[in-house]
Amino acid sequence: MAEKISLEKLPDLLTVREVAEILRVSPLTIKRWGKRGKLPAIRINSRGDRRYKKEAVLWLLGITQKSSESSSNSGSY
Repeated sequence: MAEKISLEKLPDLLTVREVAEILRVSPLTIKRWGKRGKLPAIRINSRGDRRYKKEAVLWLLGITQKSSESSSNSGSY
């Protein structure tokens, strides 16, 4: 049985394999999405390994992180 992935404990930068596991697609699909601009990659080191921002992956899942809850309460009279 596969180990469940905790979205809260994810690092800020994810590997191709980690993103593929989260989105339940193949690593090749993740690379294709990067080429098409659907999921932009950050290239690191001299080999050009790909890393993906956690925020971008969560956005694809339809999950947005709560950054400012107080802004919704500012319009009360």
